[in-house]
Amino acid sequence: MQQVLHHPIVERLRGLLFGSRARRGLTFTAALYALLIAIGFVYLQPLLFMFITSIKSPGDLLNPMVQWVPTELYLGNYLKGYRVLDYPNTLVTSVLISMTPSLLQTAVASLVGYGLARYRFWGKPLVFALLLATFIIPPQNTVIPQMLTYRDLGLLGNPLALILPALMGQGFRSAIFVLIFYQSFISLPKVLEESARLDGASDLRIFFSIAVPSALPAYIVSFIFSTVWYWNETFLTVIFLEGGVTTLPMQLSRFTQAYENLYPPGTVNIFDRLNEAVKMSGTFLNILPLLVIYFVLQRWFVESVEMTGITGE
Repeated sequence: MQQVLHHPIVERLRGLLFGSRARRGLTFTAALYALLIAIGFVYLQPLLFMFITSIKSPGDLLNPMVQWVPTELYLGNYLKGYRVLDYPNTLVTSVLISMTPSLLQTAVASLVGYGLARYRFWGKPLVFALLLATFIIPPQNTVIPQMLTYRDLGLLGNPLALILPALMGQGFRSAIFVLIFYQSFISLPKVLEESARLDGASDLRIFFSIAVPSALPAYIVSFIFSTVWYWNETFLTVIFLEGGVTTLPMQLSRFTQAYENLYPPGTVNIFDRLNEAVKMSGTFLNILPLLVIYFVLQRWFVESVEMTGITGE
């Protein structure tokens, strides 16, 4: 019996199934992938459900036997959602409204973070306290003073209501990005900057030549997060831009009313009013640009998140 257990073929089979010191076995690998697939399905299930529902035909929606596999690929819902959202115009507007403040906010946050990380000045703890206060205090508590100020300045309904605060370091969740850059710059060895200063480099030259290249992961993380938050922010955007600019999330929030206005009452039957597939298609078209950005920048985004968490290097 012991000879059979220690037979070379049995040993190789055992190593293949249960692994060895040098590699993992098939059993552990299969269990690991099954766990990852299960966790991934939990996160992706709402997105999959939304996409599958959006490509269902009216017959599949009424058929209780059709759940995850439609009998046909029906794109009529996307055609309706495309028209209701006025997709080309609102897409361009959404990209400009989200990316322009994000670029400005990222640039300003990097300057503030570098100043806090490298310079000593009176009131520095107070600046940190105010930064944390802007993050902790809910925006609903400050929206009324902001709205009154923008009204007096004539900025309501104007994209400058989002651009100017970002330019002044007061964009959406700016405190987070300042802290990200602060952590990135404070971990940068000071000997590099001291060597450049001995060579006659100015503070501005040191910032652009040494600090900015080393903080590239922080720039990528801040820009992506800022873009997503500006894109998904509907509460403040509706208040500051209502009547002047319409973005995809704003158009999606009034999707039902816009759908009924686009299609006259005589052409909209009771099924169209209850058709969730059209709303799902509009929702998927709304998040599609963000999904494209994520898949294009996925590798750099993951590497940036990992590197921004490293300290003391």
